[in-house]
Amino acid sequence: MKLLIAMMSHETNTFSPVPTELERFGSGELPPRDQAAYQATLGRGSTMAGMIAVAEQAGVEIITPIAAGAPPSGRVSDTAYQYITDCIVEAAEGCDGLLLDLHGAMVTDTREDGEGSLLVRLREAYPDVPIGVGLDMHANLYPAMVSNATVIAGYHTYPHIDMYGTGERAAQILIRSLKGEVEPRMVWGNCPMLPHVMRQGTDDFPNKALQDRVMEMEASGALAVSLFTGFPHADIYNAGLSVVVVTDNDVEEATALRDELLEMAWKERESFVYQIKPLFESVGSANAAADAPGSGPVILLDHYDNTASGGTMDTTEVLREILAQQLEDVVAFGIFDPAAVQQMVDVGVGQEV
Repeated sequence: MKLLIAMMSHETNTFSPVPTELERFGSGELPPRDQAAYQATLGRGSTMAGMIAVAEQAGVEIITPIAAGAPPSGRVSDTAYQYITDCIVEAAEGCDGLLLDLHGAMVTDTREDGEGSLLVRLREAYPDVPIGVGLDMHANLYPAMVSNATVIAGYHTYPHIDMYGTGERAAQILIRSLKGEVEPRMVWGNCPMLPHVMRQGTDDFPNKALQDRVMEMEASGALAVSLFTGFPHADIYNAGLSVVVVTDNDVEEATALRDELLEMAWKERESFVYQIKPLFESVGSANAAADAPGSGPVILLDHYDNTASGGTMDTTEVLREILAQQLEDVVAFGIFDPAAVQQMVDVGVGQEV
């Protein structure tokens, strides 16, 4: 048995002014290929690493044509997308199965569904080869993703601490299907709702309750159950909450589980709304909390310039408010401004700019 294992991962913030060129997938260089791609996963907690671990435990032959992952930013250039997808499609020839570490929210210059377009190419080239996919919880699902994959497994946690386990689940199901032990059947659906990222945490209601039910379904026999809260910073048609259920040749059961989760999510749609406070109030509340007896350090997250969601990290509104309120004992981190940094380097330590 020969498996291809590859990564193409990017969470695209379509509002970001930062274009995503090929170099961003390789920290300023080309993405790692072949043996370098394999080495790049060692010791990591990534979905691709989990897939490799399961494949190696099963004693199958593996190839790793590319490990392309870039931090969140603007639309992926068509040139970068073509390079990465060509690597995967060309390497898949002669493989018995494909395992892909994708994100689910990649948008390119000309495509709203980067992952779906890749899966369409693979299915057209290799119509009978099973494809297992691991996706981020912030995936924005399109029909092409589901109809051209054999198995989809998504994260159950946010913040994400089960990426490795997600890769393991996807790989285990795919390998079992290749051995004839299971016959995956997959259904999906979505809701017309766009949960705020600040209400998607799995340590709090409502997503904790939803993901707990997801894991109960898997423990009761479903091969893979995934509830994707979606990525709202993508101005695309299918952004939003969706559900994918994979069972062992039981479409009726998969459909029932899917409908249950969608109904649960829809009933709690108002709980996914985040109530935004004015900046002066947030900074004042943080200061009051820090002054409270027995209080430790207080962290104030500037979520709207969060690089983990594609922010540019170059806004100064929070710093301005900190100065306006004359707060002391404050560390502000960090502001991306190479020109300002160079000015400070030029004048030297202790000088004013």
